Amino acid sequence: MMTSPFPQNFNEWKYCITVECGITLSASFIAQRLLVWRDESHEETRRFRQRFGDNHWHSVIGWFTQAEGEFAEKTSDPI
Repeated sequence: MMTSPFPQNFNEWKYCITVECGITLSASFIAQRLLVWRDESHEETRRFRQRFGDNHWHSVIGWFTQAEGEFAEKTSDPI
């Protein structure tokens, strides 16, 4: 259970996205979100940064990047 209204780490973020919001972290969803979050000039990114700050923005990018890595590990063929 989170004590902050916003996720403070990857596990809290993932729970928030997948359980509370009911969003599947698919490869396409992750890639789509990273395109937006990494584009500093994107209107959604600018609004997010203004509202939640750069520290949280960087955290969210990191969590999506970590989720991308986990997804890649699950779907890669064993050597």
